[in-house]
Amino acid sequence: MARGGRRVLESVDLAIAPGRTLAVIGESGAGKSTLIGAVLGLIRPLSGRVTWKGEDLRTARPSLVMQEPRAAFNPALSLRRAVMEPIRARRMTLPKGRIDRLCEGLELDPGLLDRQPHEVSIGQAQRVGILRALIAGTPLVLFDEPLSALDAVTQKHTAGLISALQREEGFAALVVTHDLGYAAAHADEVVILRDGRIVETAPADSFFRAPQTDYGCALCDAALALGALERVA
Repeated sequence: MARGGRRVLESVDLAIAPGRTLAVIGESGAGKSTLIGAVLGLIRPLSGRVTWKGEDLRTARPSLVMQEPRAAFNPALSLRRAVMEPIRARRMTLPKGRIDRLCEGLELDPGLLDRQPHEVSIGQAQRVGILRALIAGTPLVLFDEPLSALDAVTQKHTAGLISALQREEGFAALVVTHDLGYAAAHADEVVILRDGRIVETAPADSFFRAPQTDYGCALCDAALALGALERVA
């Protein structure tokens, strides 16, 4: 896959099942943003296919939770209007009580949705972003560094809410992250991406217990040294 005449991703083969979380881990420039663009259908691969259950992935209409919560919203619109955008785009009828049920799962006061993006906290804005990503019941949700804008306590709490909703809703989650601690706690599988290529793929518990590549070992050692990852016995 190329951007600007430069090949960014090559021989990338991923598989993710409903209800599972796949974490794609890699340093800046590894090709993670290009991967998100390809999965969303914004970038066309030079070869290969992006599918969901054997069909073109665009029919599944994956959704995205962005890294910067407030930047994900039009500042001129209320949060409620923003949340309803996927419903309008799909010409769907919103099931009765769906917003209230998702707000309950995200520990959000539904009344917050009548505010503008700048009138809520960063943590609340990110949970509204998750609400928007889930509102239409898409089977695949992409998370682009979903916790990096939050403080440590809010990160842990929000990660737990995402996991609980995933168990309830059954969506597949593709998480692009630098946060090895998050991946260790919440991912089922991990893919290590470097210079546009996959260098290691493994179940999360196996990877964090015993990485099989020098690069995987270096990532885990660095995260352990920084306190971002606890040693797995």
